[in-house]
Amino acid sequence: MKIQPFGDSSLLVSFEEEISETTNKKVIALFQLLENKKGVCFQIPAYNSLTIGIDPKEWNLSDATIFIREQQEVFPDISKKSRNQYIIPVCYEEDFAPDLNEISDYLKISPSQLISLHTAQSYRVFMLGFVAGFAYLGTLNPKLECPRKKNPRLKVAAGSVGLAGLQTGIYPTDAPGGWQIIGRTPLDIFNPERDNPTLLNPGDSVSFRAISKEEFQIIRLKIETGIFQMEVAHA
Repeated sequence: MKIQPFGDSSLLVSFEEEISETTNKKVIALFQLLENKKGVCFQIPAYNSLTIGIDPKEWNLSDATIFIREQQEVFPDISKKSRNQYIIPVCYEEDFAPDLNEISDYLKISPSQLISLHTAQSYRVFMLGFVAGFAYLGTLNPKLECPRKKNPRLKVAAGSVGLAGLQTGIYPTDAPGGWQIIGRTPLDIFNPERDNPTLLNPGDSVSFRAISKEEFQIIRLKIETGIFQMEVAHA
């Protein structure tokens, strides 16, 4: 673990230079440890690092560095704490999946095989970024690894589920983007009117469930009328 100043009032804590669940668990463990710590203004978790904002009126960088180093032994226990485990409904039908057939051809598998592989596992939320609430989920089955689009779209619809490299992700709002779109969820991944605007947070786990276009519309109606209940996986 490397700790270094990141400006006048923040620290950058870096772990192993890799994208792995083991390393990301350390990031999230430290994030949880400091979540309600007096003197911490903000935290930005990434794949293998955590940026921590320090209130100089409450804490100085030197004392914060010493405190963080002293907590390494408790990381394994903290990382074992359960996080949210969500089941995300996704419609993979043609209207919502403009790249599904093209990517299936690229991967040399059928669209149904692609969907089966995508829904067969759970994914870790490694970090949020790109736009507010965009969760980087991984890691994909290597059979689904594919490049971003050479020419990004100017607008990708909110809820679109995409592939890029060994990652999958959900566009939380309408936004430009170059991920390969294979489906769409009816859920509001980002809603600024909620107490916690982001549905998914670093450390959560996600699995996908294939739904029909009819179920997509039913879920949207339930959300709009306030009766939808989020599906949660149970260990």
